Amino acid sequence: MNQKLEQFLDEALAPYGSFPARADVRQELLSNLLEKLNDLQKEGKTEDEAYQSITTTFGDVSEIMQHVPHQEEPELKPKTGRLRASDLVASDLSETDLSGEDMSGSALAKTCFDGSNLTGAKLKGSDLRETTYVGANLTETDFAASDMRGARFDNADLTKTKFTALDLQQSSFKGATLKGTQFNQSDLSGVSFEGEHLHGVVFDSSSLRNASFKNATLRDVSFHHAAVKHANFEGATMDKITYAVLKGGKATLTNIIFL
Repeated sequence: MNQKLEQFLDEALAPYGSFPARADVRQELLSNLLEKLNDLQKEGKTEDEAYQSITTTFGDVSEIMQHVPHQEEPELKPKTGRLRASDLVASDLSETDLSGEDMSGSALAKTCFDGSNLTGAKLKGSDLRETTYVGANLTETDFAASDMRGARFDNADLTKTKFTALDLQQSSFKGATLKGTQFNQSDLSGVSFEGEHLHGVVFDSSSLRNASFKNATLRDVSFHHAAVKHANFEGATMDKITYAVLKGGKATLTNIIFL
């Protein structure tokens, strides 16, 4: 069945070619599908019935991949000139106005964007490991299919920010504004949202193994097809619809307070 699911994913991703995080995205999608397959079989479905169920409801990839560049872009073209993306690795771009810039496919690992304005900017399919955005404005910024392991978003405005199909392990969101933020198909394993306020945030089809929402406030938060069984929701405050979705996903819900 693993081989059958791998073939399904390869066919789904084939039209979009290669991008920097393709291997990670494929592996994460495969892990999620296998987990759902096992859950459905435990509920009494046959292997074929479970396969048909998860592949029929697997419809997010086209929405995600339409934002993914089909090839890496070798150059960055900022408003003030022309720079090769590789020239910006580990750079200091703090307090910089980068609103509306398209920096997709860039190598920007360990770059500092603290306090910068990236409203509506595009950094799709980029190497953004260990980048920092402390206090930055990331409203409607698009990070689809990038590698953002270890990134820091403390006190950043993440209103309607798109984190689709990303590796966000070891990233920090302390004090961030999380309103309408999209984490579809992303790996948030071990990430902490403890004590944070989340409004209209989407975690659909994401991995949340060992992620923590302890004492967080969840209002109209979506967890459809997300791996929530091993996430911590102890003491969280949430609306009843969010609670129902989490309960359906077999999350452990203790000491919950309803809005």
